[in-house]
Amino acid sequence: MNAGPASLLRVENLSVGFRNGENTFQVVHQISFEVYSGKTLGIVGESGSGKSVTSLALMRLLSERNSIISADTILLNGKSLLDLSENEMRFVRGKQMAMIFQEPMTSLNPVFRCGNQIVEAILAHENLSRKEAKKRVVELFEQVKLPRPADIFLSYPHQLSGGQKQRVMIAMALSCKPSLLIADEPTTALDVTVQKEILELLKEIQQTTGMGMIFITHDLGVVADIADFTAVMHHGQIVEYGSVKQILDNPQHPYTKGLLACRPPTNMRLSRLPVVSDFLENRWPNGSKQMIAELGMNNHERTIRHKKLFAESPILKVENLITWFPVKHGLFSRVRSHIKAVDDVSFEVYPGETLGLVGESGCGKTTLGRSILRLVEPTSGKAIFEGIDINALNTKSLREFRKNAQIVFQDPYSSLNPGMTIGHAIMEPLLVHKLFPNQKSRKERVIELLEAVGLEAAHFQRYPHEFSGGQRQRVCIARALAVQPKLLVCDESVSALDVSVQAQVLNLLNHLKQTFHFTYIFISHDLSVVRYMSDRVMVMKDGKIEELAEADTMYNNPQSVYTQKLISAIPGRKSFLKN
Repeated sequence: MNAGPASLLRVENLSVGFRNGENTFQVVHQISFEVYSGKTLGIVGESGSGKSVTSLALMRLLSERNSIISADTILLNGKSLLDLSENEMRFVRGKQMAMIFQEPMTSLNPVFRCGNQIVEAILAHENLSRKEAKKRVVELFEQVKLPRPADIFLSYPHQLSGGQKQRVMIAMALSCKPSLLIADEPTTALDVTVQKEILELLKEIQQTTGMGMIFITHDLGVVADIADFTAVMHHGQIVEYGSVKQILDNPQHPYTKGLLACRPPTNMRLSRLPVVSDFLENRWPNGSKQMIAELGMNNHERTIRHKKLFAESPILKVENLITWFPVKHGLFSRVRSHIKAVDDVSFEVYPGETLGLVGESGCGKTTLGRSILRLVEPTSGKAIFEGIDINALNTKSLREFRKNAQIVFQDPYSSLNPGMTIGHAIMEPLLVHKLFPNQKSRKERVIELLEAVGLEAAHFQRYPHEFSGGQRQRVCIARALAVQPKLLVCDESVSALDVSVQAQVLNLLNHLKQTFHFTYIFISHDLSVVRYMSDRVMVMKDGKIEELAEADTMYNNPQSVYTQKLISAIPGRKSFLKN
């Protein structure tokens, strides 16, 4: 690979391995790529493909005791990083190359104010006074479009939203004006609107400063919006490399084709989402036309199904539901105001329907879902399930109701007890509700559930940390199904998953719905996912219903300006289903 005149970073034959006792596990295998000034290289692939390890190896942030890094060349601005000592690398990090990590909350020190953390980084590399460094930080906060920069400077990380914390991390990475910025999944769990703002911000800063950028993601839709060149990684190897247009318009490797196809398409409806294994196994040798012929859905059949669906009596009726949270402005002060998380909301859900609930963080969608199940106590209003007002139930009756309504939370790892095997975690609700006569029959039921969600009986004795994110989410789904509920609330249950794993979980939810005749309330900030899953979509904003309509109708003809904004923010909106 020849370095061009504007070459900023050149990597040749980089390999990374890890020691485990006497064994060495190779995770990156002789990859080569180049980054140019003012241009962005998107590195894309699933979790475990080696993307983040590659970036950490470039930054020399991997433990030398446990890792083995080798390369023929790693040149930054013409200078070899392989020849630098650890002390010399400290001056390179932050000053010449900087990194934005995936999770801003764990990247920021929770006990220090945001501004002071960036001041510390500036003072480590620049010959400035503390007063001058503080002035630069406030200017950086303005540059990354944080509101009230002086107030943010004095704020602690927990006082900021996810999007604001990510902007603080961007400001920190840019504080010493690096020539190379590595952004590792900086927008994965953010709202699509916040994600769009951050992508536009990074492009704007790049145009102003001329810095080169490596943008790591699992979503080729995001790559389409921000990158100039793309490297697709699979099992530690670059399987495809070229310009974004070349990769997206004419992918050559089956893995790339799978990544492109597994995100819900915007121009058609499929009976199930393709997954990467379909392409690795060459399921459709004649290309996307063959795939569409097999998976494409008939709109007429959907219309007939909806006519029957909405002719039935609702399984759930929500009437004038209000959930307000009191706000005190001091420890002993009186309540002066309220956060109106859910503000006079009314709607109906029909048996067998998937109602999509979409909106930005803070719109009230999660609070609404939890208020319906009384995981959060509503302030007033009714939630009537099969003729029974849930809000009027006593403790004993509420426990009986919970057999009929379950929830799958966003983060599967924090939803599971790390000290309990997943078999016993799934069995726990069976014990609570006194289902099945003995331990043997309960264990048989758990194994049935494991197999129903695509896991194995042998997984019964394993612990949560032994599974991937997608597998843990399957465990949480199995636990929710254990008591055979009629209503299932899925609260951002796929938002942090790889698009390929996300497709598998969405297919699973649809399969289970058809098998067990569930009714879903599917909560997400991603309107393309909600559209694929839902019969109808309800958009929330500031605690109120902004719009409610049939999913395809809303997507193709949104009435609300806010809904239009959500749809326009979907990354890589054009369909990737190409021949």
